[in-house]
This record gives sequence, C-alpha cells and structure tokens, in this order.
Amino acid sequence: MAVPGSGLAKGLAVTLRTMTRRSVTAHYPDVRPELPARSRGVIGLFEENCTVCMLCARECPDWCIYIDSHKETVPPAAPGGRERSRNVLDRFAIDFSLCMYCGICIEVCPFDALFWSPEFEYAETDIRDLVHERDRLREWMWTVPAPPPLDPAAEEPKEIAAARKAAEKQLAAGARSREAGQQEAGQQEAGRHGTGQHEAGQPGTPQRDGDA
Repeated sequence: MAVPGSGLAKGLAVTLRTMTRRSVTAHYPDVRPELPARSRGVIGLFEENCTVCMLCARECPDWCIYIDSHKETVPPAAPGGRERSRNVLDRFAIDFSLCMYCGICIEVCPFDALFWSPEFEYAETDIRDLVHERDRLREWMWTVPAPPPLDPAAEEPKEIAAARKAAEKQLAAGARSREAGQQEAGQQEAGRHGTGQHEAGQPGTPQRDGDA
C-alpha cells in the first residue's frame, strides 16, 4: 500500500536535485550546438542520381515537393541501334513551410537522390522564401555526414552477396571454358602428332621398271 504523499515527496526530491545543479546556458549563435550526425535538419538533393520518377512528390503527405522535367531523345550508342528517350530535370523545389520532416521522400527514393543534412540555419523573414530550389538543395548536399561504418559482425548486405556470387560464377565458368579449350587443343596436337608418325612409318610404293 502506497504511503500518502510519497509521490509528492519524490517530485520535490527531483526539484531539489535540479535546483542545486549549475544552470547551463547555450551561447547560440556564438557556439553552435553539437547535434547528432543523422539529425533531420534539412533535405539535400544529389541531382545526378535523380531520374525524375516523381515517386517522392507522389508519396509526400504535404505535397510540398515541386518537380518539372522534359524528355530528350538520346541517339543510339551503336549504328543501327534504337533511339532512347530520357527525362531531364528542370526544377526540383521543396517548400519547407509545408514540410513536416517525416522523411518519407528520402525513404522511398529508389536512387538515393535525397539525404538528411543536420543544417538548420535557413530561417527566413518571409514565408515565401522557404521554397528552396535545387541549387540551394544541392548546396546542402555537401553538408550531409558520411554514413556510419558497418558493424564487422553484421551480416553481409544481400546486394553485395548476390554480386559476389555472380562474379564467382563468371570466374568459374571462365576457368572451365579455358580448361576445356586447353584439353581440346592438347587432343588436337596429339592427333596431329600421331597422324604424322603413322604417315612416316608407312612403306613406300615400289616403282616398276617402266615407270622409272
């Protein structure tokens, strides 16, 4: 059975411990805060990886991503080949006055074109200036921290394991092909050598007196 007033006593104990500690004042902006490496500060764009698939804009619950593009025809790589069409990015903008920093756009991007940056100093006096275009998003890309190192005891990623198995199969197939080629060449050489010995060992046809 709880003692009456025990909860109040515990709360006052916490208050007394806090009152005896020295207060810490963050001297921002003279001293920048030490944020975690994977903080959700702002979204950076790696434009080279963007294929204009529009998946990030469709999945955004706030509809704050604006993308414009056009198609270009790529000539065939070899004579007689077919022309291909590809999407070219014209505009990629994010309205951070609407963004709720859920990270869905980063998670669904299949080509790793969007990343979290710990930068947070992009406040504006006008809310309309919070729509940042791809040039500004690209500048934030260079502030994205490197990913943490892999755990040595962790399992190998499936993609790397599959690529390694495929490479090992190709090497094994190449080794078998070379071995088969060497065996075939050896058999042909042995056959030619045996045929030469057989022809050299046959007796000559005697000539008749009239043929001389």
